Amino acid sequence: MICRMLGGTAAALAVAASLVAPTTAAHADELVPISGSGSTWAQKAVDLWRRDVATDSGMTVSYSGSGSAAGLSDFANETVDFAVSDIPFGADPADGLPTPPSTPYASLPVVVGAIALAYNLWVDGHPFHDLRLSGNAVAGIFSGAITRWDDPLLRADNPGVALPAQDITPVVRADTTATSLQVTRWMASEHSDIWSAGASALFPAAGPAFHSQNGSLGVAGYVAQSYGRGAITYVENAYAVSAGLSTAKILNAAGYYVAPTAKAVSIALGGATPDAVGTGVWRHPDARAYPLSTVSSMIVPRQPTRVFTAEKGRTLSRFLAHALCRGQQNAARLGNAPLPLGLVRSASSLIAEIPGSAGGIDLDACANPTFAPGDTATDTLLLRSTPMPPDSDKWMPPGPRETTGAELDVAVTASDLFQLTAPTTTSIDFGDLGRGRDGAARALGRFTVVDDRNRLAGWSMQIGVSDFVGRDDPTLRFSSAALGIDPREVVHHDGVTVGSSQEAGQAVYPMTLATGEPGTTTTLEGATFDADLSLRVPRDAAVGDYHSTVTMTLIAR
Repeated sequence: MICRMLGGTAAALAVAASLVAPTTAAHADELVPISGSGSTWAQKAVDLWRRDVATDSGMTVSYSGSGSAAGLSDFANETVDFAVSDIPFGADPADGLPTPPSTPYASLPVVVGAIALAYNLWVDGHPFHDLRLSGNAVAGIFSGAITRWDDPLLRADNPGVALPAQDITPVVRADTTATSLQVTRWMASEHSDIWSAGASALFPAAGPAFHSQNGSLGVAGYVAQSYGRGAITYVENAYAVSAGLSTAKILNAAGYYVAPTAKAVSIALGGATPDAVGTGVWRHPDARAYPLSTVSSMIVPRQPTRVFTAEKGRTLSRFLAHALCRGQQNAARLGNAPLPLGLVRSASSLIAEIPGSAGGIDLDACANPTFAPGDTATDTLLLRSTPMPPDSDKWMPPGPRETTGAELDVAVTASDLFQLTAPTTTSIDFGDLGRGRDGAARALGRFTVVDDRNRLAGWSMQIGVSDFVGRDDPTLRFSSAALGIDPREVVHHDGVTVGSSQEAGQAVYPMTLATGEPGTTTTLEGATFDADLSLRVPRDAAVGDYHSTVTMTLIAR
């Protein structure tokens, strides 16, 4: 079904559910609820795992994304069962990091990703998307030694590019954060001849050209604006992707400029130890490794505490087994990367030490996308399937070069087609649901955006959901917030970003399902999407049959 409307296209389908009196279902395998707090960066992944285990086994896991420092403090004060953190406990109160608890604990890697160098730079009147930076260039920019985009060191990283004679605006975090700690640790270790300020979770005081912002959303949002032209920041890659920012390729130890892709991060973290990112990652010899890769860890008890029991340990071990195996399948879609075999193996041994643990992970049955049964640390599915970078991304020493070539002519054409093809299904039935319970997941159905216009100005696709209304009694209704949605891209296209998932019971509509950044085409093949829907009927809803309407709208920029 395709229909045109002002500035874009739209499609609609019906969603139905029957609300019945709740029944009691006893799980054969009762698991007591657990709670945690911490990292906001890791929260999307943790929330996705929570929904998975609630659906699969009735497990209840609560999590508050209050920040890494708050999570560590909650864990040390024994008010939560686990914490997720991008920073370690501090050995000395003077270092500004939370003090570790008095009881034994372990740190297990659970979420991995890239710290991207995200920028807003135009060359010859157009956005520039292929910036390359050596570590010396990054250290020079953030130390204030490099102040203009046409600096000789940047020109050496980008031969043949007419970098503009424009001031650089380095955008840094104003608050204490793991990204500042990781970037300054890397610069202090690997580029100390340029960066002399040491490592710190609070970025050192900088010069007048610098701009400080609170939070990952703050730095990414500043760079993305029109007034951010010429700016560059360090930020978790997931935030750079969400903001539609270009990210630099960073020169690795093998001499290749590598983008912060999921596979490049997973390969680099093959050199990580279970509780630290350091020289093993920064100096990883694989040509495909992205050096600024980092880990967010779950902090777990190694003995019972005031709030943590062996019964909770059994739940926690089961939750971790899901997170490190099947839970890693959606990592790339969230802007992160799946954990490689080495980190999963080391985490498994630590899971077995949790009080009441159900045991470590069966690696041969683990559905982690980076390895297969029988793989070894040096021979994994990830390493076998990831191509080497092209020769064009290999660092070349500056100096005279002899070149020869031929002229090429090409005429670029476009169909000028802009359309949304809707799902083939026109109705989704959730069946009978009890109050306060999540309905089984339903697929929205595949829908495709084609943007092959002559002028590629970008687009966004929105979804709206009407409130659920009684079929027989229109006075009965409950909010559309009950319908959760988890959009995904079926076939990836560069320049296309998928919107964040929304939890059933807390969703806000309309929402952006996907965006296409200016200057990119989906080709006539189109960008194809789908979405998983879940429904949580409010506890105060009246018994009856309800229906709602989902509307998708494609908007041209």
